[in-house]
Amino acid sequence: MIPALPRVDVSDRIARLRAALADEGADAILVTRLPNIRYLTGFTGSAAMALITATDGLFVTDGRYREQSAEQLGAAGCPLEIAIGLGADDQRDHLRRVADRAGVGRLLLEAGGVTWAQARDLADRWFPDLEVLPGDPIVETLRMVKEPAEIERIRAACHIADDALASLLERLGTGITERAFALELEVAMRERGADGNSFDPIVASGPNGAKPHARPSDRVVGRGELVVIDFGCIVDGYCSDMTRTVSVGEPSPEARHMWEVVHEAQAAGRDAVAAGVEAAAVDRVCREIIAAAGWAEAFAHGTGHGVGIEIHEDPRVSQASSATLLPGHIVTVEPGVYLPGIGGVRLEDTVAVTEGGCDPLTAFPKHLVV
Repeated sequence: MIPALPRVDVSDRIARLRAALADEGADAILVTRLPNIRYLTGFTGSAAMALITATDGLFVTDGRYREQSAEQLGAAGCPLEIAIGLGADDQRDHLRRVADRAGVGRLLLEAGGVTWAQARDLADRWFPDLEVLPGDPIVETLRMVKEPAEIERIRAACHIADDALASLLERLGTGITERAFALELEVAMRERGADGNSFDPIVASGPNGAKPHARPSDRVVGRGELVVIDFGCIVDGYCSDMTRTVSVGEPSPEARHMWEVVHEAQAAGRDAVAAGVEAAAVDRVCREIIAAAGWAEAFAHGTGHGVGIEIHEDPRVSQASSATLLPGHIVTVEPGVYLPGIGGVRLEDTVAVTEGGCDPLTAFPKHLVV
């Protein structure tokens, strides 16, 4: 089900990182978070670091990835030198060599990507002659605006999720458990070409739906119950995210009213998404509709989040967000209402922000009764 995808070219990403680094007043950054390594280099292995200076750069990994790193960095157009370090001291020496060559004095670490112990070790043992400082999420900021090739991967992941759910929805009426349905959903996405799950699927029926992040249980899905299904998959490193809430047979009047309110809020939020719009304004549109129905306290999470190499990225779509949406941002719109003892409703789409609005990447229909 995966179409031919355009090549991801990372060749200009190091240059954009260098420009951002100059704005920070630092000489170099040591990139250690693997999602950021993938974004900058195309490398998909489990161990790597990249030192980026104003004029130089080095990618370091271990002997397991000698061939893979050369293949992947070359295919992605990454301009970094590659060094293989068979142990930590060897890798440290490679990094010091390039830092010395570039005249690095102030080195940024990814503050959100190293532990306190790691930061101390890097400052005291790896780079004792440098001023080692915590850095802002520079690479994550670059990742917020997706390139066309990235959007097509997310679109493909959304299409797989759409088709997988369509193939299985009737199974909810056969006495299946939440856990079994979640497993079948995972298998269906894999069969359609997904590399894996974006996150563990949520399948929450009846009263379990009142827990926004309920884990699938051995509870049998009953008739007339609301079922919250939140799931996604990965295609070539990029995630999808979608939630649908359905009822197996006719729901109660209160459950139907919940669904209709959330459906209205989600549609209004999606319609509010456009370049130049504050993310908090999208959240506010959804929240006002749910509050008017008397359920303000039952909408206990943000309206959405960015999606990309990671399932939760910036920009956040919430009351506290200071972000302004830009073309190329990929965000979710997912308001919800959760009533203990009754159940929950959440409806979610992943959308690409455009100049005039948004391009919905998830397309599975929103209908209540199955």
